[in-house]
Amino acid sequence: MVTMKKIILTIITTFSFCTSATEIIYTPINPSFGGNPLNATMLLSKAQAQNKHKAPTVEKGYAEQFQETLERTYLNQMVREITDMAFGEDIENGIFDQDSIFMSGDYQIEVITSTTDTITVRITNIIDDTVVIIEVPRFG
Repeated sequence: MVTMKKIILTIITTFSFCTSATEIIYTPINPSFGGNPLNATMLLSKAQAQNKHKAPTVEKGYAEQFQETLERTYLNQMVREITDMAFGEDIENGIFDQDSIFMSGDYQIEVITSTTDTITVRITNIIDDTVVIIEVPRFG
C-alpha cells in the first residue's frame, strides 16, 4: 500500500509541474524574417566561411591595363565633349571632329553630328554586327 501512495504522489507532482510550463514561442534568428538585427553580422560571416565558390581572378599585364586606361580616358573625354556640344558650349581643341570614328575593343564608335538638333552616336559591335544608335538632343 505504501508503494501505491508513493506512485500516486509521484504522478500528481509530475502533472503539477507539467501544468506550470509555458508556451514555446518561436523566435527567428535571421533578421530578414524578424530576428534580432544583431545576428546579421554573425550569419553573414558564417555564410562567407562556408562559401566554396570563388570568383576567377584574371591577371592583366601592364600593357593591357595601360590600354584600358587610355580607352576609358578617351571615352570619358568623348562623352564630356558630346555633352558640351549638346548644351551649346564651345569646344576648343576637341578630340573629335564631325563624323569621328573610334575603335575600342570589339566596338566601333562613330560620332555623327547630322543635324543642328541632335548629335548621333552609332556603336557597332564588330563581331556580331549589332548596332546601337544613340541620339542626343541639342539644347543650345
